[in-house]
Amino acid sequence: MSEQRFKTLTPDTMTAEQRAVAEAIQSGPRGAGLRGPFNALLRSPELCDLVQRVGAYVRYKSCLPAALNEMAICMAGRKWTAQYEFYAHRRLALEAGLDASILDAIAAGTRPAKLSADEAIVYDFASELLGTGQVSDKVYAGVTDRFGERGVMDLVGAVGYYSLVSMVLNVDRVPLPAGVEPLLKPL
Repeated sequence: MSEQRFKTLTPDTMTAEQRAVAEAIQSGPRGAGLRGPFNALLRSPELCDLVQRVGAYVRYKSCLPAALNEMAICMAGRKWTAQYEFYAHRRLALEAGLDASILDAIAAGTRPAKLSADEAIVYDFASELLGTGQVSDKVYAGVTDRFGERGVMDLVGAVGYYSLVSMVLNVDRVPLPAGVEPLLKPL
């Protein structure tokens, strides 16, 4: 991978507006540090603030169980071959209880062999949305029947937000931590 494009900002190199947004990010549920897309996004502080607030909702307040939300996030990372995104959220998905074989199949670009009913509902929805930009009536009904209309929107939010994050990470060329091998091969 090539060198990261956006130089790491520090409090001394940030504008007052950038510092205020950085402080809001670090005082929220993500904690200290400006990992992932935020160093790049801070180049547009107002956009960064709006994006980080959406992300805090999608990640921490979704009505979807954490393992299902993380599975959808990993699917977005796979769609965009966002190595850092997939790496970071694979770990969170495992911590939330998602089986490693599901994540391995997603990384390989294949449908996992064993999915629970809820996992299949979310997988099918995210797969159709990421693959075609649409969702069939049958797949829509599956999510609506199980998680309601809020569940549909929270799932669209996870796929959409993490597609944006994946694109930011790819444009910035955010590297994996030292010693970590890329998990996503070209499809």
